[in-house]
Amino acid sequence: MSHGREPAWRKSSYSSGSGDDCVEVSADAGGVRVRDSKVGVRGPQVAVKALAWASFVEFAAKQG
Repeated sequence: MSHGREPAWRKSSYSSGSGDDCVEVSADAGGVRVRDSKVGVRGPQVAVKALAWASFVEFAAKQG
């Protein structure tokens, strides 16, 4: 995904204001990364291709 530079992360609109239960996403031309913001920048990340992310978001939106 991002090569050599820290990607720009955005918090989920469903994250709590207190900083708990925060999921962050970062997108670039290569795809999307997802991380738990409580763990920090050195924590694990899940990286998926853009088409896979779009399918996931569509599925999640249908679940309500």
